[in-house]
Amino acid sequence: MSAMLQRARPWLGTLVEMRVEASDEACTRVAIEAAFAEVSAVHARMSFHAADSDLSRLHAAQVGTQVEVDARTFEVLRCALDLAARSQGCFDPTIAGRLVAQEFLPSPRSPFLPDARASWRDVELTDDGRVRLHRPLWLDLGGIAKGYAVDRAVDVLLEHGVTQALVNAGGDLRVTGPREEIVHLRGAGDAGIAGAVALRDVALASSAGAATRRYREGRWTGVHFDARAGKTVGLDSSASVIAPSCMIADALTKVVFAASPALARRVLTDYGAQVATHDAQHGWRTQGRVA
Repeated sequence: MSAMLQRARPWLGTLVEMRVEASDEACTRVAIEAAFAEVSAVHARMSFHAADSDLSRLHAAQVGTQVEVDARTFEVLRCALDLAARSQGCFDPTIAGRLVAQEFLPSPRSPFLPDARASWRDVELTDDGRVRLHRPLWLDLGGIAKGYAVDRAVDVLLEHGVTQALVNAGGDLRVTGPREEIVHLRGAGDAGIAGAVALRDVALASSAGAATRRYREGRWTGVHFDARAGKTVGLDSSASVIAPSCMIADALTKVVFAASPALARRVLTDYGAQVATHDAQHGWRTQGRVA
């Protein structure tokens, strides 16, 4: 007979919930504390706001300076740049300047304003684990770092002997263990729930433009950008992506909003992912086996 423990704490700008099962209560307690400690570490290193985070140090560095970052930050940046390349720039971690301009993020402590020409191609990862920026730019790893924190929490839980777990950080969630977990998908606006998805040893991330959009200067704007065109996307859409990791699933919701259907299919296939999208014009659509 296994013991179950459920806890929730505020991290990553949201509420991180963990429900874990293990052989005994002591194991669940030790495992969940270690997993929350890992989430805290990811938050500290990749925070856009904290003055001592890796991102803040990158934003303050002179262009061309090699900056040493935590191995976890380096891993997330490597994944972000790979996603940017595969999506032809639909996903771009250098859009923070636009988010600051639209007041979705506060101005960072940086002596430089971002160059409007800057993109993911101006971020270099060196062979010795350092980061060099080739133009002034501001990085936002909020969503992808949140997904990564969920992945790391699951890794830590497994290392501590957990047999079944669900980690949920504001809609970025991952399930591990032999038993399926039922998760409901919700559409854009008032569309309601699309149905149930059974998840086992997989991650899911959902984004809805209507949930975060704002009416500003006579028009709606939101946090999802097509970095190539410099315009807001997904204002009236929702996307739920199932992928092997939560980091990938979160980032792919942004790709689905911005990419053409053909490009989205290619990128989803690259990562072994599936998606369900919803908007007022087309209703519910799926790619893969999501239903």
